[in-house]
Amino acid sequence: MAELIIGIVVALLAVVLVLRTVRIVPQARASNVERLGRYLRTLEPGLNVVIPFVDRPRPLIDLREQVVSFQPNSVITEDNLVVHIDTVLYFQVTDPRAAAYEIFNYIQAIEQLTVTTLRNVIGSLDLEKTLTSREHINSILRGVLDEASGKWGIRVNRVELKAIEPPASIKESMEKQMRAEREKRAAILNAEGQRQARILTAEGDRQAAILRAEGQAKAIDTVFEAIHRNDPDPKLLAYQYLQMLPELAKGPGNTFWVIPSEVTSALQSVTKAFNGETSKIPEIPAEALSENGHNPEITPR
Repeated sequence: MAELIIGIVVALLAVVLVLRTVRIVPQARASNVERLGRYLRTLEPGLNVVIPFVDRPRPLIDLREQVVSFQPNSVITEDNLVVHIDTVLYFQVTDPRAAAYEIFNYIQAIEQLTVTTLRNVIGSLDLEKTLTSREHINSILRGVLDEASGKWGIRVNRVELKAIEPPASIKESMEKQMRAEREKRAAILNAEGQRQARILTAEGDRQAAILRAEGQAKAIDTVFEAIHRNDPDPKLLAYQYLQMLPELAKGPGNTFWVIPSEVTSALQSVTKAFNGETSKIPEIPAEALSENGHNPEITPR
């Protein structure tokens, strides 16, 4: 019975010894080993062997990229306005030994360094530049944090300003300004549209007038060429003029006409054609000359 108990105790001691000797480190993790209270080495991912009761492994350190979102911080701009800024930090542990022994709490240290740097940067910018210079602020923060955290075994990959909240009164003023700016742009676009419409309308009228004038000119040229090509008789021209006299007499103010001498000669030719040797101008009936009840005076020129 005593031998059985001794055997069980020896087996338990062997199991405990194996557990204290063999350490398995997961992937993307690291563990610092201290021997008699002093740093000895860093355990790599996989199976590692240490001396039990002499070597003491420290807690695992995550080597993956980590994301930390800090609480909003109040920052005063150059124009003495208080804004609340939320920051997001992306960092990665590159040296487990430095991260464990060079700084007590590297996350808290990075947060405080971020707040201090952010206040220095925002303090040199006014509100408008603060709202429109996020990339500039991010680059400055990343440079300062990466330089300061390098000795802690930390690499800062990216710093982002998640939100910049100005005071409520400033936000209301900015909204009014943006609304006025949008209305201004709308009015400008409307006026520009009306201007373009008027320009296009005037251009269309001009083109139409040009086309009408060209059409009339071509029509006149065609008629003129046809007249000269056919060589009309003066009697025909006189007859056409007589047909147009009633149209000329329709106006209420047409009481006095000037008849060219060429028309008089043509009328004489017509008279000769109808009466033989008579040289007098035939009398024009009143109803043929006027349809409004008055007889216009005909005066040869």
